[in-house]
Amino acid sequence: MKHYFTFILFLVTISLNAQDDLLSEIDTDSVGDQYATAAFKGLKVVNFESTKLVAKKELTLIVAHRFGSIENGFDSFFGLDDAVTRINFVYGITDAINVGVSRSSFQKIYEASAKYRLVRQKDNGFPFTIVGYNSILINSSLEEDNLPKLEFSDRLGYTAQLLISRKVNSNFSFEIAPTFFHDNFVFVDEQHNSQYALGLGGRHKLSKRWSVNVDYGWHLNRADSSPFKNPLSIGFDLETGGHVFQMHFTNAQAMNTNGFIGQATGDWADGDIYFGFNLSRVF
Repeated sequence: MKHYFTFILFLVTISLNAQDDLLSEIDTDSVGDQYATAAFKGLKVVNFESTKLVAKKELTLIVAHRFGSIENGFDSFFGLDDAVTRINFVYGITDAINVGVSRSSFQKIYEASAKYRLVRQKDNGFPFTIVGYNSILINSSLEEDNLPKLEFSDRLGYTAQLLISRKVNSNFSFEIAPTFFHDNFVFVDEQHNSQYALGLGGRHKLSKRWSVNVDYGWHLNRADSSPFKNPLSIGFDLETGGHVFQMHFTNAQAMNTNGFIGQATGDWADGDIYFGFNLSRVF
């Protein structure tokens, strides 16, 4: 039940903090020689990073939760018994450079990241926003009892992405994300440590506060013997005072890039999917 209390607490927090409304990022078609804004309202599309950044000298807390698979029904109370959580702090060094640190209960992963804007979409100018994203993670769940030759370097993983988005109009934005990631330890012997993927995502505005978001990760060199799947995620964003609250369904329980692209275990066709949410709060 503690997960329900956590969920309710987040909703109460949303209703009590109605300042700094994110609706100030107006969803209008820009006119003239201006930069496009608010292609995405959240720092994530669903699982993939979006091209949105935290503003200079602002600190954002993102609490991400993934329940277990709903496939088992009441046996696990539709995944409630098998939830994992990720706590992520992101700080804006400048409007174009962010740094972050996080800890996930999935494989007890610690991660540090940098996100930086290279170019912005502009009316009568460059048609895309391009953002770079890099991270390094430590998988602290690996145990020497099971892996007697384990070294610290085996726990490390790396990610490098280009996030390329375009705000087509006030209602629709899309993103593509060429991705390279490397795990020094892989769970499938035939899997190359260096892996490649292409992320695809989009946001469609439904109303002043609601949007539907979708993203998909196409793994380009997955081993034939791998049991893992490409991640497909569908969710809804709710904008309210100072927050973006994201609710979604996905076939990947991991929340770091190496995990949800490389280790998604669910299968939409079998109903083996996870409900989750991302809640962000700006300080």
